[in-house]
Amino acid sequence: MPPVSAAPGHRLERWGWYSVGLNVVLAAFHGVIATASGSLAVAAELIHNVVDLLMAVAVLIGLRLATRKSEAFPYGLYKVENLTATGLAVMIFVSAYEIVREALLAPPASIRAEPWMLGLLLITTALPLFFSHFEMRAAREANSPALLADAREYRIHVFTTGLVLVALLSQWLRLPLDRLAALLIVVVVVKTGWDVLRDAMRVLLDASLDADTLQRIRQVINAAPAVAELRWVTGRNAGRFRFVEAGVTLRVAQLGKAEEVLGRIEAAVRAEVPHVERVLLHVESPAVTQLRYAVPLADREGAVSVHFGESPYFALVTIRRADGGVEEQRIISNPHQAEEKAKGIRVAEWLVAQKVDVVVLQEDVRGKGPEYVLRDAGVIMRLTEKPTLAGALSSLSY
Repeated sequence: MPPVSAAPGHRLERWGWYSVGLNVVLAAFHGVIATASGSLAVAAELIHNVVDLLMAVAVLIGLRLATRKSEAFPYGLYKVENLTATGLAVMIFVSAYEIVREALLAPPASIRAEPWMLGLLLITTALPLFFSHFEMRAAREANSPALLADAREYRIHVFTTGLVLVALLSQWLRLPLDRLAALLIVVVVVKTGWDVLRDAMRVLLDASLDADTLQRIRQVINAAPAVAELRWVTGRNAGRFRFVEAGVTLRVAQLGKAEEVLGRIEAAVRAEVPHVERVLLHVESPAVTQLRYAVPLADREGAVSVHFGESPYFALVTIRRADGGVEEQRIISNPHQAEEKAKGIRVAEWLVAQKVDVVVLQEDVRGKGPEYVLRDAGVIMRLTEKPTLAGALSSLSY
């Protein structure tokens, strides 16, 4: 069995060809058994096989066309796979109708059950079980709906061929289970068709990505230091690919810096969420009504520290821009004070994670590691000579 670790487009096409070949073998075996036995259950499974052969060809067509782009379709033909899956569902329903019609209207017929028929049925049960295991793994890694539908259908074959095997065995016991087995095959086939159709239609109607995936995307974007606020996020499936859009406000104003930040966010989303084809980020103008200030303190009484990384405390103060009023004020311990190396950089990263807008300090960190971290996140640095927190804040303009 070929490797399935990456399963890009050309490997998915291989699975389509493998499926076509397997369906030809299954249809041939069941055709021989149906002709020799006269069993309606075997004939129903043969119809099932023929439909699956057409489905496998449709999957192959979908896989070949899905990623092609042109002037008429500049965003690609990703939904061809979902259209293919819809066609597969229709074929399943057609096969179910044919089976029911034969089971209810066909005249009674004598049925033969020979040992070699049972042997062939065991083979046709084992082959799809073995194949579906590897095809299902490849489909999930590639997030291919058409390939996943094909693998699920092979799982159904294991059950329906087992019903056929029971139907033939029942002939030795003089039990009329052949038509009952055919009708049970109908129930399974219709259930499979409905699942395939439901999943395909969700994508064709641009249903949202699932809640867990959207939450992961939110966490990735919110973790970006330069993001001031995540306004909204949405996403959809198209074939085996995902498309993501989000509205963000940034702390950085320079165009070049903003583009760099957006590029990093897109790369982070792609790394965290598989099969993302496009991340479209809308930069929205922030409605800045308040600013969060960070001030290093030497004690909890409000004495401003002359050090940055080594200060034991930090005051985090949220101030309204309209009137300079204090919305919130907290004094918290410096979690990185005891570290021996790069404590200034770690403190700067910690303040960025706290969504600080301005750092007020007495120590000049220009040209040092903390400056690069803060500046990269769009955090403003202001120097003060005031010895107290109240004095440092009163000297600022909001």
